Amino acid sequence: MLASVAELASDGYAGRRVGTPGGQAAAAWLAERLRELGASVRFDSFDVSGVRELYRTPVLQWSDGETTRSLAHRREFAEHLASAELPDPRSAPLADLSAADLRGHWVLAPAGQWAPACRRAETEGAVGVLMARGTDADGWMPKMIAGPARRAVAVIGVRTDLHRQLADALISNEVRVRASMPLRAVSAGGVNVHGHLPTGLDGPDGSADGLGRSADGPRVLLSAHFDGVGDDPGRRLPAAADNASGVAAVLEAARVLRAALAGPVNLSVSFLDAEEAGAWGSAHHAPSVAPAVQVINLDGAAQLQQAAAVEAGGPAHALLATLDQAARLTGVPLRAGAMASDNRRYAAAGLAAIGIGMGMPGYQTPAETPDRVEPETLVAAAHLLIATVWLLAQPPQA
Repeated sequence: MLASVAELASDGYAGRRVGTPGGQAAAAWLAERLRELGASVRFDSFDVSGVRELYRTPVLQWSDGETTRSLAHRREFAEHLASAELPDPRSAPLADLSAADLRGHWVLAPAGQWAPACRRAETEGAVGVLMARGTDADGWMPKMIAGPARRAVAVIGVRTDLHRQLADALISNEVRVRASMPLRAVSAGGVNVHGHLPTGLDGPDGSADGLGRSADGPRVLLSAHFDGVGDDPGRRLPAAADNASGVAAVLEAARVLRAALAGPVNLSVSFLDAEEAGAWGSAHHAPSVAPAVQVINLDGAAQLQQAAAVEAGGPAHALLATLDQAARLTGVPLRAGAMASDNRRYAAAGLAAIGIGMGMPGYQTPAETPDRVEPETLVAAAHLLIATVWLLAQPPQA
């Protein structure tokens, strides 16, 4: 599992953003791993729109008449996904929202008021809006590639303490800001990788007995998204935790189940694309999944702390009870928690679907590296998946 994480997080995959050569290479690598398990594999392509793409490193500088400061992208400022495209640096004076006229200015939005600031900036012909934005525990501003509708002006998030410094400087000095935001919305081609694994009583053609007859056992789909948000220009975002870790655990669970299951289980694996762009891969796949299929989606298996987060949707009462039993058998603690991932697309399609998350250190930043993926968490995730499917395969008690 650690080797799978290291592979998917390596330089050649460039952060695995949907529609990029790195993302496509990751899909091909996963298909080959499934074929090695004896799975029948198919690719399923779909279109994605509105993906935010940084095509150059943005610029943000300010001068208060005494000093000029250049800020570091993703440490001290970052793109806001509602930003209009501003390809080249634009220099203009800074004004706060109380100014009588914002035309030709950068606007410093008070905390929590970026949307009203944008409306005024658009109406009065301002250059753009600077809003306050926090960082994670490592001091990074996580990257995202799907978000709200784009505004007609540039919108830039500035680290909270620096935003406060700008406000203080503006009280007694004229402040001038120079900034760019080379952020565009692009369309991309996604591809899901689906594998059906012969298990238990399956024959060589993937049916229950080799004669084309279906198994009486449950139909189970293990899923995980393999895409990331993609590298920044000149900076790696390895996407080791989100979600190379989940992919690695699902792949290992499939390997063990393929070898060990004696019961008649119809077992499939789906490695999904474009989750980071708005769960497009699962939205494309879910309507085609048979109603009886039970879905277990793993998004993040890198750092289990107190408990794994679990969200159940659709008619998942029986599946949730089985997962709970598997957790007791394997010693993996569970808690109810929001899992806003591909599981929700399957649940919305009327399927029994459970989402599981076990931590994402460095989430969507350059610090999301393979060394932060804990081997014991990968093992816990794989054990939980294996035990759940094994229990589902057991004959009902008389």
